[in-house]
Amino acid sequence: MNFTRPPVLVVGAGPAGLVAALTLLQNGIPVRIIDKDPNPRIGQRGPGIWSRSLELFNFLNVPEVNDQGKSIFATRSYKLGTLEYATESLMVPHMEPTPAIPFHIAKLLGQQLLDVILRRHLEKFSCSVEMGTELLSVEQSDEGVTAVLAKNGILETFDTKWVIGADGAKGVTRKQLGLTFLGETRDDIRMVLGDICLKATGLDRAHWHRFGSFKRGASLRPTDEIGEDGWQFVISDNDLDLTKVAESEEMIFEMIRSFIPTEITFKKLVWVSEWRANIRMVNKLSEGRGFVVGGMLVHSPTGGQFNLGWKLALVEKGLANKSLLETYNAERLPVISEMLEMTTTILNKTIETNNLNVARTPILSMLGINCRFSDIVLDEFAIPGKPINAYGVLDEGNLEAGDRAPDAPNMLHVGSGRSDVKTLFGLYRPWYHTVLVFAPSHEDATPILGALETYDTSVVRSAVVLPSSASVMSVASPADFVLVDQERHAYSAYLVEAGQMKVFVIRPDGVVGAIVHGAEGVKKYFSKIFLDA
Repeated sequence: MNFTRPPVLVVGAGPAGLVAALTLLQNGIPVRIIDKDPNPRIGQRGPGIWSRSLELFNFLNVPEVNDQGKSIFATRSYKLGTLEYATESLMVPHMEPTPAIPFHIAKLLGQQLLDVILRRHLEKFSCSVEMGTELLSVEQSDEGVTAVLAKNGILETFDTKWVIGADGAKGVTRKQLGLTFLGETRDDIRMVLGDICLKATGLDRAHWHRFGSFKRGASLRPTDEIGEDGWQFVISDNDLDLTKVAESEEMIFEMIRSFIPTEITFKKLVWVSEWRANIRMVNKLSEGRGFVVGGMLVHSPTGGQFNLGWKLALVEKGLANKSLLETYNAERLPVISEMLEMTTTILNKTIETNNLNVARTPILSMLGINCRFSDIVLDEFAIPGKPINAYGVLDEGNLEAGDRAPDAPNMLHVGSGRSDVKTLFGLYRPWYHTVLVFAPSHEDATPILGALETYDTSVVRSAVVLPSSASVMSVASPADFVLVDQERHAYSAYLVEAGQMKVFVIRPDGVVGAIVHGAEGVKKYFSKIFLDA
């Protein structure tokens, strides 16, 4: 096989595929990314981006997602046939900001704009999406993958090492890899949703407006992404053929007008789609050298891609054994299974009560997602034998290996050289492990820093975190960073006492890979990750 070409083919250029490609590019792995559609997709589609996804976009150095995302409006539910609202409520739970959670508010950012942002970041690596290019088939061998592609009626045989399918459950990749997509499609809840430009007398642009019931009604959410008179609409009526409705602009206008008792001037239908509840999941996330990511797995544009990206990069660089890739399945499948069970419960309660507030659970922030059960995490402090709760609720009073790594602001850099890093999140990036050494003094950290010298500095970096009591202005150190926790945010979030020695290894996906006492624990953890470690 000719491997002068990019070693990874990403199929599908929605948010999942773009994040997968960007993660690999930041790891120094060339990527070819294709999409069968001739033009970028329009429409906001699912615009919700939760706290954990915002954190991961921060690690990817894509601040535009948080900066341009809008806070979620309060929802006004109106009395039948009137513009008098009966209730006003938030669809997401209120979270107080804490030093450990900088992105505590979920944001709304349409997929069309998100795709543009991510494509611009790909272009920094001289990578662009090849539109109108379709995957037809995949054949695997021990050495690589042969993909047959089609563009403008011309076939191309492309040899590569790995293929990542982000083309959805109905896409070619999943089927070619032989992965099942078992479950059910619910016919009791169907919707037509889309983007529309209209003027509606009496409806302000500071609220999400909801009329009727969950099974039969309409809602309008103002969005400036498609224009100053732009709205995202959702309409439902189980007594109608919504497939026909979705195909008719006139029927969509008529349904919106029938549910909303005010004068409406319709200007343009931008995008529309029919939605049904698919309660399904793949049986596994990979087969040989092929992987799947994205909407068929879990409602997040970042989680699975991050988990896979750093592992695939280490294997491709020859720094890790191919068996590391098996942990992508092992760590993500329990999360997907629990997510599906949880969201199905929320859907059932919403239908039963006609109350969208049942979805107001902090579990949706995804901050409690963990892989404590993984074979490659190491915790020398945890109590063994706890039940698996992969899609849990964040508990800031407990931190174990496999959990999300918390942030800490207002750190003082006292190491050699200049640094703009003032937060722990400022240290974490998708292409290296970060070893945090909490130590009473820099001298106490010396043995661990010595042990780290054997590892490739391009994939392992270190930071000594000193307590606020440390009277240090500047110190020469082999560590990449020496930080004083001036306000005890780091020691509090990581549950470390001021005089205690504790080491945390933060994985490239922002997960705590290890919590250990010292150098031997660090070596033991990296022996699970690197070849010859």
